[in-house]
Amino acid sequence: MSDRPTERPSDRPVTPLLDTISSPADIRALAKSQLPQLADELRQEVISAVSVTGGHLGAGLGVVELTVAIHYVFDTPRDKLIWDVGHQAYPHKIVTGRRDRIRTLRQGGGLSGFTRRCESEYDPFGAAHSSTSISSALGFAVAGKLSGEPGRAIAVIGDGALSAGMAYEAMNNAQAAGNRLIVILNDNDMSIAPPVGALSNSLARLVSSNKYLTPRRVAQKLARKMPGPIHRWARRVEEYTRGFWTGGTLFEELGFYYVGPIDGHNVEALVEILENVRDAPEGPMLVHAVTRKGKGYAPAEAAADKYHGVVKFDVVSGKQDKGPGGGPPSYTSVFAKALSAEMERDEKIVAITAAMPSGTGLDKVEERFPGRTFDVGIAEQHAVTFAGGLAASGYRPFCAIYSTFLQRAYDQVVHDIAIQNLPVRFAMDRAGLVGADGATHCGAFDLAYLCTLPNFVVMAAADEVELTHMIHTMALHDSGPIAVRYPRGEGRGLQLPAELQALEIGKGRLVREGKTVAILSLGTRLEEAEKAADQLDAMGLPATVADLRFAKPLDAELIRKLLASHEVAVTIEEASVGGLGAHVLTLASDEGLVDAGLKIRTMRLPDRFQDHDKPEKQYAEAGLDAAGIVDTVLKALRRNSVGIEEVRA
Repeated sequence: MSDRPTERPSDRPVTPLLDTISSPADIRALAKSQLPQLADELRQEVISAVSVTGGHLGAGLGVVELTVAIHYVFDTPRDKLIWDVGHQAYPHKIVTGRRDRIRTLRQGGGLSGFTRRCESEYDPFGAAHSSTSISSALGFAVAGKLSGEPGRAIAVIGDGALSAGMAYEAMNNAQAAGNRLIVILNDNDMSIAPPVGALSNSLARLVSSNKYLTPRRVAQKLARKMPGPIHRWARRVEEYTRGFWTGGTLFEELGFYYVGPIDGHNVEALVEILENVRDAPEGPMLVHAVTRKGKGYAPAEAAADKYHGVVKFDVVSGKQDKGPGGGPPSYTSVFAKALSAEMERDEKIVAITAAMPSGTGLDKVEERFPGRTFDVGIAEQHAVTFAGGLAASGYRPFCAIYSTFLQRAYDQVVHDIAIQNLPVRFAMDRAGLVGADGATHCGAFDLAYLCTLPNFVVMAAADEVELTHMIHTMALHDSGPIAVRYPRGEGRGLQLPAELQALEIGKGRLVREGKTVAILSLGTRLEEAEKAADQLDAMGLPATVADLRFAKPLDAELIRKLLASHEVAVTIEEASVGGLGAHVLTLASDEGLVDAGLKIRTMRLPDRFQDHDKPEKQYAEAGLDAAGIVDTVLKALRRNSVGIEEVRA
């Protein structure tokens, strides 16, 4: 065991047993009777750490005993442990050598809020989107089988993640791994079956043990010698009888041997069952553990969302630090309010989300329009095609999906919506950089993947006023698919309009006019563009600022005018290469607008995945702030920081 000292700040929990754990090998050196104490201390450490950093709390609290039991039973990291999504892996990080950094979670330069391969050998596969664990674990298991290397792959997946088709696609192919693959279903909403007290654990121990498996194998051999119909009948009777007691018939049909349901908070019972599963020649195995999200922390257990995601909070009271309050509303809430107003006006408008009702604001919409608001689960592909069917039936669907999650349904966007020119409205929250959630949730690519599609209209809101106008425009747009992108976080604090405008498709607006520099802005970088224009004006470089509003179709008339009448033009967007800048350059090239020597520069996110940090720091790092715009202009004009032309060598 580790000789790590036990001194700690006075506000840290007392954790004498956890203090001896520096790796899973230390857990495996404990007596089984010590594991409940370790789990209790680990839970207190998670609560303490997240109270300082904020992050995902409830999910991690629900898997503390699972974390301890898995590392006790399996030989990690040789055995590959994969956490679906990864937001519940904080306890795992603490016991895999990262406890000394756990209070840097989601901070600049600190630990990720999800699993990352580059962070630890105990994170064999990175994740932050759901339903990928079984597929990746199957890959590890088959690779080990092909190479003859020892080891198993363990995927821990939540019941919510099983609403995604990818999980079933993986299970449908899992027999290729045999007993090298173990799936642990972390059922924290009792959406499949509730625990049945001590009886459920006893039954699970029985069906996972050799006392059951050995005679079962004998019976199977005898049954195989019987005529085909009798063999098939006997097999069905055994599976469905066990399925009646355990609820595992579906998983048996997919080729898994099902064990459960078991109490996911009884660490000693978990260990015994997982040892049986580990040593069983059968496979693949699915262990159904019923847990409670937020377990062991009363404020989390009492909260409707079980403290799924929290900011810093007081451990004793559970009160979250929401900041000073009274600030501008978030773009998400502005969208929800605007959509509710449109649904009040038009009964043909419906709203769809994929397991993110609170994240997209549709929980508020559903309160008013429960019959016209649909949460389809973690099934973005289905959400998009479902919206297509509604649109083809004369309804006006709004599909509210984070930019980074809409990527999961790109084929449906192309094949089911764009080709058929169906008027589905896409509201893409979390466009641009997203701060603490990092690269996995960054909405960088939607402009590149939507603006290439015929029939699409793509907008970006510069502020909350523009967003309300754009939602109204979308509601009235019946001639094809239309999308709007807007960021995470608060608006500028502008007064929302009393009267809504239906924007002319493909038309931008001039915010201010100058003679030397044209700044063509798309989205919420407009505020930084205006600040840059002030600085450029002070240098004697008067600047025009345009809010293009539309990435597709471009306002070609406005762009031609600006490129023809200024010395330098700069495009700026909160997106990757391939978006607005690329399309403006294509227009300029096709029409010869750069032939006379116009200096044109495109500003966009860098061609790399940026790590988590505060959004303002991320944008500064990307150069997408006022200072970056000014610097880009000066370099294009070969001027120095005071606007004086540099002398060339």
